[in-house]
Amino acid sequence: MRVSILVYGVLYVVIEMVGHQLDSVGWPQLTALDVATAVVNALLVVAVGVAVLVAVDVLGDRWRRRLGAWRLEQARLAQDVEQAERAPITVRAWRPGRLALPPGPSPAPYAATAHATARVPGEPYMDPDFLDQHGRLL
Repeated sequence: MRVSILVYGVLYVVIEMVGHQLDSVGWPQLTALDVATAVVNALLVVAVGVAVLVAVDVLGDRWRRRLGAWRLEQARLAQDVEQAERAPITVRAWRPGRLALPPGPSPAPYAATAHATARVPGEPYMDPDFLDQHGRLL
């Protein structure tokens, strides 16, 4: 319904503009060229008005999208700042660092350990029967 009222309003304005221009020429001296000129001038005014309205609508839409993106970026930055404020604060100690630990005991010599082929109770894999002819495990 709004569109029909708008169309009737534009048509009324065009007719009024044509009538005013024809009245300024004078009804007795009116020719077909005067009527065509009046109609073209009225339609030109309507076309320029529609172009201005479309430009305002397009620019408004772009402005709204850019404003929305800016607000989203501001919200993200505020969230980053809030998370940075919640992060733990690292503090460097004022005391000197610890000294190195003393060396541990030296390992026992290898010869003191049991031979690899000696049978150890509880370890069946060390049994010489599990070794193949080349001395490797199966």
